[in-house]
Amino acid sequence: MSLTKGLVIINTGQGKGKTTAALGMMLRAWGHDMKVVVLQFIKHATVGEHRAAQRMGMEIVAGGAGFTSRGDNAEKNEQMSKELWKVAAEKINSGTYDMVILDELTYALQYGWLGIDEVLDVLRHRPVKVHVIITGRNAPQALIDFANMAVEITDIKHHRRQRIKAQAGIEF
Repeated sequence: MSLTKGLVIINTGQGKGKTTAALGMMLRAWGHDMKVVVLQFIKHATVGEHRAAQRMGMEIVAGGAGFTSRGDNAEKNEQMSKELWKVAAEKINSGTYDMVILDELTYALQYGWLGIDEVLDVLRHRPVKVHVIITGRNAPQALIDFANMAVEITDIKHHRRQRIKAQAGIEF
């Protein structure tokens, strides 16, 4: 007898591809008629994945003020992260979704906008079938320890070091 158990999967590390890997799981789940929602912390722009999700009838929410090199949006991102976390917790606990992707959640934890204990509590008490995929750099060890799987993504070579800017379909 096989039991379907929701997994917690972490895509972390300094390399490019954490969100892309999570969106690959979104696509795979969609192919199995699973209900998926993507909640993006920090990110605010409507980018390629938003357009694709809309065409597929999938729910994707960008709930941040965007990245900046100077941290100009930190206060706004903190407020928006707290609001988006409430939505995320509701969606995780609703039992409506088979997979919930929390893109860039680790930043909200790293900057202290959300508490690790609060996040772990929601993950511990979620419905048994719900998969949760978490992305972002510097995942806290407590989150990695709790997860069923954690993957660290590392760049070996990156085109930005060759002074080639971010491109549609690759980075956004």
